[in-house]
Amino acid sequence: MDRINVPPAGPADLPLAMLEMGCSGRFELITHPSPDQPLPPQSTLPHGLPPTSLSLEREVEKQFLQDAAWLPIHDTDFAFQKFLKVTQREVNVDSLINCTPSALHSGISVVRDPTTGMLLDFTEVLLENTGLSAKNSLSLQRQPGPPSESLRGSNTNYPFRPGGMEELTLDQIKKKSDLEEDIDFENDLLRVPPGLKAGMDFSDKDAKIAKAEVNLMSLLSTLDDITDLQPVAEEKEGKDNEEAPKLPRTNSLEDLGVKDVVSSSTPSEGGKDEKSKPKENPEENKKWAVPVNINAPCDDFYKRIPNPAFKWPFELDVFQKQAVLRLEAHDSVFVAAHTSAGKTVVAEYAIALSQKHMTRTIYTSPIKALSNQKFRDFKTTFGDVGLLTGDVQLSPESSCLIMTTEILRSMLYNGSEVIRDLEWVIFDEVHYINDAERGVVWEEVLIMLPDHVSIILLSATVPNAVEFSEWIGRIKKKHIYVISTMKRPVPLEHYLYTGNSTKTQKEMFLLLDATGNFLTKGYYAAVDAKKERTSKHAQSFGTKSTSHNTSASQDRSVWLTLLHYLSQRQQTPVVAFTFSRTRCDDNARSLDSMDMTTSIEKAEIHSFFQKSLSRLRGGDRQLPQILVMRDLLKRGIAVHHSGILPILKEVIEMLFSRGLVKVLFATETFAMGVNMPARTVVFDSIRKHDGTGFRNLLPGEYIQMAGRAGRRGLDATGTVIILCKAGVHEMADLHVMMLGKPTTLQSQFRLTYTMILNLLRVEALRVTDMMRRSFSENHRDTQTQEKRISQLKQMVSSLPPLDTEGQLSDMLPYYHTVTELRATTEALQRAILESVNGLKALSVGRVVLVNNKQHLNALGVILQVSSDAVNRTFTALVMCEKSNEEEEGKANNNSTFHHLYNTALFIPEGPCSHTVQKLKLQDISAITVKTLKVIPDRIIDNYSKRQQPRFRLDPPGQAISTATQELLRLAEANPSGMATLDPVNDLQLKSVDVVEDSMRLRVLQGSLREFNCIHSPTFAEQFARVEERMKVQEELDRLLFLVSDQSLSLLPEYHQRIKVLQSLQYVDSGGAVQLKGRVACQISCHELLLTELLFENVLSPLAPEESAALLSCLVFTQKTQVEPHITSTLQEGIDRVLSVAKRIGELQTECGIPQSAEEFVGQFKFGLTEVVYCWARGMPFAEIAQLTDVQEGTVVRCIQRLDEVLKEVRQAARIVGDSVLGSKMEKASLAIRRDIVFTASLYTH
Repeated sequence: MDRINVPPAGPADLPLAMLEMGCSGRFELITHPSPDQPLPPQSTLPHGLPPTSLSLEREVEKQFLQDAAWLPIHDTDFAFQKFLKVTQREVNVDSLINCTPSALHSGISVVRDPTTGMLLDFTEVLLENTGLSAKNSLSLQRQPGPPSESLRGSNTNYPFRPGGMEELTLDQIKKKSDLEEDIDFENDLLRVPPGLKAGMDFSDKDAKIAKAEVNLMSLLSTLDDITDLQPVAEEKEGKDNEEAPKLPRTNSLEDLGVKDVVSSSTPSEGGKDEKSKPKENPEENKKWAVPVNINAPCDDFYKRIPNPAFKWPFELDVFQKQAVLRLEAHDSVFVAAHTSAGKTVVAEYAIALSQKHMTRTIYTSPIKALSNQKFRDFKTTFGDVGLLTGDVQLSPESSCLIMTTEILRSMLYNGSEVIRDLEWVIFDEVHYINDAERGVVWEEVLIMLPDHVSIILLSATVPNAVEFSEWIGRIKKKHIYVISTMKRPVPLEHYLYTGNSTKTQKEMFLLLDATGNFLTKGYYAAVDAKKERTSKHAQSFGTKSTSHNTSASQDRSVWLTLLHYLSQRQQTPVVAFTFSRTRCDDNARSLDSMDMTTSIEKAEIHSFFQKSLSRLRGGDRQLPQILVMRDLLKRGIAVHHSGILPILKEVIEMLFSRGLVKVLFATETFAMGVNMPARTVVFDSIRKHDGTGFRNLLPGEYIQMAGRAGRRGLDATGTVIILCKAGVHEMADLHVMMLGKPTTLQSQFRLTYTMILNLLRVEALRVTDMMRRSFSENHRDTQTQEKRISQLKQMVSSLPPLDTEGQLSDMLPYYHTVTELRATTEALQRAILESVNGLKALSVGRVVLVNNKQHLNALGVILQVSSDAVNRTFTALVMCEKSNEEEEGKANNNSTFHHLYNTALFIPEGPCSHTVQKLKLQDISAITVKTLKVIPDRIIDNYSKRQQPRFRLDPPGQAISTATQELLRLAEANPSGMATLDPVNDLQLKSVDVVEDSMRLRVLQGSLREFNCIHSPTFAEQFARVEERMKVQEELDRLLFLVSDQSLSLLPEYHQRIKVLQSLQYVDSGGAVQLKGRVACQISCHELLLTELLFENVLSPLAPEESAALLSCLVFTQKTQVEPHITSTLQEGIDRVLSVAKRIGELQTECGIPQSAEEFVGQFKFGLTEVVYCWARGMPFAEIAQLTDVQEGTVVRCIQRLDEVLKEVRQAARIVGDSVLGSKMEKASLAIRRDIVFTASLYTH
């Protein structure tokens, strides 16, 4: 290859170089090329570009410096030959195409001599499933990926197959049984262990019979969980089984099978039997959720679990024992109980079990603070515990991993190897599934978990625990045992407090006692106490309307009075729930005169505070918030809300749990996340702002917060106090809040782009499967529908064949026309009835045409119209044959719709008779233009009198005879049909629907006359057959639709989102994920916007700190009043972000997603750009806090979340091959990871 001679750069030349971005064919200009690579072009590929022109001197120099003997100075000829070799370098492009060799499909096994053990020969053995890898298979048989990806997985991995996703085919079941043989514990048992002379004799005739009895009993016992039956069963077995040696009971998984045979009282046995014999008890097979009766005492607990995996220093409650028994049987449980009831026991036992079984447990919690706390608790208990949150990763190889739910979701999607060893997943605070923003994550995780993982759900008390468990059981195809207890270990007493000065400080009225009785007496006493004061005030100043708000000084006096009273009565520590952060701060600051700690406590607080903050830099220790909090803490007062610095929050929590903080002003998050009970809980108010407006607390929220009162083992009862500052709350509101039903678990399932892309990149998983399994589609009972479908299919096949020969050939089209005609008629009749004119026409005396089971085209006259608008009925006199007077008389089989094509009126053949009937609207097939003068009361009375046996033979009264004669005259005058009122022209119904319907009606009626089949002699019976067949077929079609994807409620939105992804080129028209889609999979929040920014190079012109500042808009969600001052490049960046967001928003609206473009753009808030920019440039935190009105804690949390976003962008840049952006993100990340924002949590070491 010819060498290109590039002249050396002169003074006039610009110092430019080209950089090729990966293999994309895109180039970028580099303004400061590194001096060691003077020649363009350079590349971001790991091996550089394929060699084109080489700098030979440099090459030789390099070789020579590495190895002097390579170019001998003396032997020039030799040296020249060497040099030629360098210049004539062969270009080997293939070296760039690197491919891993495919796996060997066979291995070698050794053949040994059975007696001597000598090596005789090697044979080749074919291996199965060698081709499976994380890139092409969902199976657990696939080989593990590289160790670097074992924890988080990789976004090119397939997930493991989610449990319950699809039924296995027969071959798969066979294959499975070859790979994992089930041990049969009854037949072909080995009797004599190697090396022993005698063994055990398992053949026992009697025991075999006993087995069946035992099974029945254990089946019964699982049906309604009557524990008392089980000892009986055991005695029986004992009697029959005296000679048989009892096998020892064990606890390990492998021996579960042994347990099944021997001890009847093993609960898992019943479960196994139910699954293996679905035909015997189909009802049992349908119910996946099994409520456990926790009132029955669990007497034989220690007999059933002789050596438990974990022992507690206290005796367990019944519900805890039941849960432990279920865990021993490896079942999934849902435990719903109040906060302090001891749900953690269940989690601890599962962790202990998995350590015993050498498997792993994942414990997920909704809040990072809670994860940190659990990490500390479990670390002290078990030792082998790891923590994974967005920014921390501690000992990830441990057997128990604590993480947030989002991380578990990404591990499942990315096929992490941890999932293989997983035995339990514990979901704490499952009621978080109601969270509108994040609830969907829980559903995704529950759907994606593989089959071998058992699930433990811990939740506050929820009314629909069984329904929720039924859903999980159905999608996972395993039983979920529901254990829910309403018992509180420490009962609560709820008071109203009206005091506000030393004189009134004892005004505390019991409203709800420990047994749950609502005392109206206490309520009225509180109202009186409040009234007495206000009335005096009103007398002197004139009346003033009481408002919800009180002034700060009033608040202060109430709090001082209350806290003084409580500390006198030794009721501290107190948690005061306040629903605004500023209110919390103000209340705490107003207590400047209050001191609640002794000098010993002060010293302890001081030393703990200093020790905890010793990890901060000097400047950070002097932050105003820290100084304020230090003074408050010394006096035993503290504040806890999202605006407080995380490290301070942890100090406060730890001091509170030691009992050194006497009064804690907290917002609702304290109740949600932190498990720290107090003696007393005070509600500052019972109204809160929920983002849209003010409302009263919901029962669930109130119970969750009030539940913090009462410490187990320390207090006899917990005290809950509601302050009545402005006035006493409405009794109804209080009653609902205290005794109402807590919020039911509701699905917040929604489609996210990340979910769609993650499922699309795996062919075997469909998004519709995910949607069908979501809790929001829980009402679809596919199982029973499938059953019904197979029944209907059988019915269709068993029906007699249709005769469609000759005259009957147009039978089916006739049926369809008739059904359409019937539907149109009904629609028209409804329209007539709903209109004013229609009702006027259908008044007393109107002659109508009647068609029903009994009458065919008979004339009738309306006598009475019922006033019930919903099911209006018309009492009418209808003429009929003498033989057809009784309604029960032989009904003409009129289902053949004769009247639809035969308009000839009914004229009796013999003497004319009549009947008075209540007609429904469907029976009146037309309203004629005629009316008759009738006397309704007389006719009805006379008719009903003649229905009595005594008067049966009386002649009809004068009024009836006249009316009947009139009807007969009309019928004889118009034998081929009477003129009827047209809904459009006569009744003036001009709506489009009515006009269309009446036109269609005319066309259809006309077309009916042209059918041949009506003239066939066998028409009636054939038509009945067709009708029967079509009815079954229609129900079948309806069910097939319900089972199909078309009936999913989110399906239209799914298609809209796919449209968005296609037009942005994230997926192609076939649904295959493209490069942009790959990148978006990496990103957890605002994936579309971030990916677009990446591909449009919005971040390229920015410096690292500027790009960090720009991306802060993705994580900051609050409003701020301060206008940020920012650099011009950053302002350009913001404008570009907004224009990209606007474009995406508009595209979404075009594709039919209901969110408007303004709403979409509005979720990105740039209030913290300046703060983040200055922080990344190294400004100390104290100065940062001055730049904005956002509280310190919020700033810290925002920067921490920003670091996660930067990590994701770095990953994404790596996928695209844009190393410049990757290193820029790394720099930005390093710039913000410092000082107080990233001090490690106190809980984690």
